Amino acid sequence: MSARQGRPKFFTAYSFGIVTGALFLLSWAGQLVFQLVEERNQAAQHGSAFEWAEFWPSFLASTFENWQSEFLQLVWQAAGLAMFYFWGSSQSKEGDERIEAKIDRLLIERGVDPAEFEYREEEEAEQTEHQRG
Repeated sequence: MSARQGRPKFFTAYSFGIVTGALFLLSWAGQLVFQLVEERNQAAQHGSAFEWAEFWPSFLASTFENWQSEFLQLVWQAAGLAMFYFWGSSQSKEGDERIEAKIDRLLIERGVDPAEFEYREEEEAEQTEHQRG
């Protein structure tokens, strides 16, 4: 078996990225077309000729405004969630308690007392304090 056989095909391995990229390019092309139509209509209403040199700055400005708002929202969601998780919001604590309960159950199934590990954690914390002081 060659190394190539063990790897998935390119489109299978990167399908999410490919679809996301294609949707991005399609939506950006749609923005280009609709903004182009609007700019041409405005130029015709004012009795002036459409000029590409005037269109591109307008198109790029609207593109970056759109991206700025989207990225700001995305960054807030990612950074805000990370910050609240770090601060220990009620949602993050619920998740930790649930994980600990699952680990305790697995330990009990294997005949290990979960309290044994809690004692070790307290012991390690005491040793760390003695080393500092």
